[in-house]
Amino acid sequence: MADFQPSETVAKVSSIFIYPVKSCRGIPVSQAPLTPTGFCWDRQWLVVNYKGRAYTQRVEPKLALVVVELPEEALMEGWEPTQSSHMVLKAPGMNVLKVSLTKPHEITDGVSVWEWSGSALDEGSEASQWFTDYLGKPSRLVRFNATSETRAVEPEYADGHRVMFADGYPFLLLSQGSMDALNNHLTEPIPVNRFRPNIFVEGCEPFSEDLWKEIRISKFSFQGVKLCSRCKVPSINQETGVAGPEPNVALKKIRSDKILRPTKKQQGKIYFGQNIVWKDYHTEGKGQIIKVGDPIYVLQKVSSSDEAAA
Repeated sequence: MADFQPSETVAKVSSIFIYPVKSCRGIPVSQAPLTPTGFCWDRQWLVVNYKGRAYTQRVEPKLALVVVELPEEALMEGWEPTQSSHMVLKAPGMNVLKVSLTKPHEITDGVSVWEWSGSALDEGSEASQWFTDYLGKPSRLVRFNATSETRAVEPEYADGHRVMFADGYPFLLLSQGSMDALNNHLTEPIPVNRFRPNIFVEGCEPFSEDLWKEIRISKFSFQGVKLCSRCKVPSINQETGVAGPEPNVALKKIRSDKILRPTKKQQGKIYFGQNIVWKDYHTEGKGQIIKVGDPIYVLQKVSSSDEAAA
């Protein structure tokens, strides 16, 4: 593992995305406040079935077509919602749904995402009916209840860190170089929204983010904790909700554990992007915001993807 003096910018933040409702469409933003569980508003809401189990695009690809909008000021540091502040949801064939950004009072038990289960805040009958009508099956919209619940990430990779309804980690970082390299293997190039990153960077070599053990974005330190293994979601066209064979077929040829991690136990996985955590998430202060254009410095990196955690 090599240490570096952070004197040289190796990349810069080219895009920031937040995904307020898990598996629904992301929002590109120019800046986003940091929180211990990821960017502000990221994966705070979840659509669940009648048993409280999470719906994701893996099972309900139509969720890709649900457009989510937040007030512009919601991404300003220190902003607090009022009674008139709403998240707006739109979908094909549906009326607009407005969801208050002030927290609901009703609590529902038995909500589950992967291995986690607990209680959540219920967004009520109107939101429930909207998603029930759209998906054609009983559904509810719930919000993470941060006052009573915690959801830890895998302790062997990032002990002490936590998320709301994200799959596994607070932030996912991906580079333009990696997207370009993948698209060179595809007949039809695909956009970055297939991979749902939070931080999209440019200016570095393809797949260099695999090696980043510790980086600084602006003045904030992050740890690269685990290569991101990919499921079927990248194969779902985010404009149509229809799945196809790519890019997963190409990823198996160039990004499988067999190729990237030949000395490790083979699990038949494919990797694209790096899961990262904010090292100083417990510190308080003003100006804890990442912005498009922020420089990225590499402080520590491994020598090959075979050495990276995955």
